[in-house]
Amino acid sequence: MTEQIQTRIEQKLASTEPEVDVLLCERVAAERLRLTIDHPRGVDLELCERVTKHLGELLVDYGLEVSSPGPQRPLTKPEHFRRFLGRRARVRTREARDGHKSFTGELLGATEQEVTVAADTGVVSIPYSEINRSNLVEGG
Repeated sequence: MTEQIQTRIEQKLASTEPEVDVLLCERVAAERLRLTIDHPRGVDLELCERVTKHLGELLVDYGLEVSSPGPQRPLTKPEHFRRFLGRRARVRTREARDGHKSFTGELLGATEQEVTVAADTGVVSIPYSEINRSNLVEGG
């Protein structure tokens, strides 16, 4: 359900704020969404207000929180991982891989199918379909 809402949000913003990248759309309560956005020139209060206004009639059934990614920015698309190659990230998988569900380390590579991380447990390639959540971590 949230993926469908995120798709509708991205389609709407493509015509009103084409440089805005929707990093994350999550339901934080039954009728409340949290939207994390990014922009090449950064995210400020004015941009958050414009995005909220553009999405108002699309999301009449939801309260909406719009914010910047912050230092622990979520990574949700192949291009996000590619943009931050060389930085430290935490990648959490849906199922355990070799006894682990969380891998923290330097982002070494990112294709359209998977991301490669130099984790504490060794170099691991993780298909995006197996990722539950991922984000940059401080110190990267």
